[in-house]
This record gives sequence, C-alpha cells and structure tokens, in this order.
Amino acid sequence: MDLGFENATAVVVGGSRGMGLATAQCLAEEGARVAVVGRTAADVAAAARDLAERGSPDAVGIPADASDPDAVRRVFDELAERWDGALNALINAAGPNVQGRFDTLTPASWREAVDYGAMPMVHCVQAALPLLRRAEWARIVNFSAHSTQRQSVNLVAYTAAKAMVTSISKNLSLLLAPEEILVNVVSPGTFVTPALLDWARSAGVHTDDPNELMRAIGEHFGHPAHLPRAGRPEEIAPVATFLASRRNTYTTGADVNVDGGSDFT
Repeated sequence: MDLGFENATAVVVGGSRGMGLATAQCLAEEGARVAVVGRTAADVAAAARDLAERGSPDAVGIPADASDPDAVRRVFDELAERWDGALNALINAAGPNVQGRFDTLTPASWREAVDYGAMPMVHCVQAALPLLRRAEWARIVNFSAHSTQRQSVNLVAYTAAKAMVTSISKNLSLLLAPEEILVNVVSPGTFVTPALLDWARSAGVHTDDPNELMRAIGEHFGHPAHLPRAGRPEEIAPVATFLASRRNTYTTGADVNVDGGSDFT
C-alpha cells in the first residue's frame, strides 16, 4: 500500500529512541523527509544517519528540549526554512519516566510528569500549526498511554500527563476538522523500549525477554496484556505511520490502543 509519503515532510518529536525512532524509521522507508527531535545530540545524529540509510531523501536530527517552548520554536523555524514552510505530519512521541504512588510523589515529580509528558506536545503543535496549515494535507499523531484507560496506582502522575495528551488531542481534532487537519492518538501498552528496560533493571528484572518483561509488568502494575509478551517498537510504528499518512483520510479524534490485547473500553 502506498501511504503517500513520497517527498512529504514529517517531524517525530522523541524520535531518537524507542517507539519514536521506530516510527521515524517507518516514515523514512515510506520515502518521507523526516526530522527527529530529541534531547541527546548523539542519539539524534545517529537516528538521522539511520533514516538516510533507510531511504529518507532528507533526514535531519535536531537536538532540543521539547519542554522549552523557545527551543521548540527554533526547531520549527529551522524546518520552515528547510522545507519551504510546509509540514505534512507531526508525531509527538516524547514522554516522561515518572513512577510512584500518589502518597509518595513530590511536587517536583508532578511538575516533571506534566512538563515532559504533556507540554512538549502542546509546544510542538503550537509551533507547527502554521506549517501544517500551509501543507496540501496535514496530520498530527500524539502518543498517549494505555494506562489512561486501565489505571495503575504506581503510574498516577505519568497517567495524568498522558490523559492530558488524549484530552487535548480530541479537542484539537474538533478544532482542526474544518481545515481537514486530522488529529489522532495512539495508546501503547507495554513495549520493549529503553525506558522499560531501565525500569526492569531497577526492579531487579535483568532481561530483555518480552515474555519475562510482561510477567514483571503484571506483577508490578497489575495489567498484563492478553498476549503473553511485551511489544516491539516496530509493532506500533506502522499504526502511527498510517494515521500520519495521506492515505488516512477519515479517521480523526480516535484513540487507538496498541497494547497486545485488553478489555474494550
């Protein structure tokens, strides 16, 4: 299936690692010009090289802290000049790594969850909207989390920040519908990402085996998937890529679970 990305432009915020990187790779393989934005310069540069090798005709890595609105504006000013002022797809895949129960979290932890889990999406959409509006077609895909639907007492701040992402995205889909800018959410379950592996090591789970990781998630958070394993980032990337594509013409305001199976909500 041709998703219509040939010579299209796409930005993946949080695109240097994990699910964001897998999505950027999928976009590159579809022929898009892809910019990845991330906080670590070395990771961003490595991602850009990888995207070029995968076929992106213009792959660029821009190191920036997406929680800083001034830094975000500089990113999109640079891309507006590089891409003649138009952007087809914005994918916001950045997220916080804040865990803890309500009665143990500090005010600083709550601020970190919101500052890195929700506000980067807000800053990036605000900065990207002029470019999206100039494009022939435009899509926004925001990564939320399945924990917004199946609560865990150990993820209260993280889940609250991701619930902001979902709510704002649905509002944006309504706001931008008259312009046919489609806005959707993907809600991952448990995926083998650097953040999950960091958590696993801290919890004494010294393995990257997807089945063992899912077992540990079930014990710690209480919500294992129907499938007996954690997902791989490349298993969510095609979903996000389709939603971000020209081929998606009538799905907007959706929250798509990619979670290995769960109770319907």
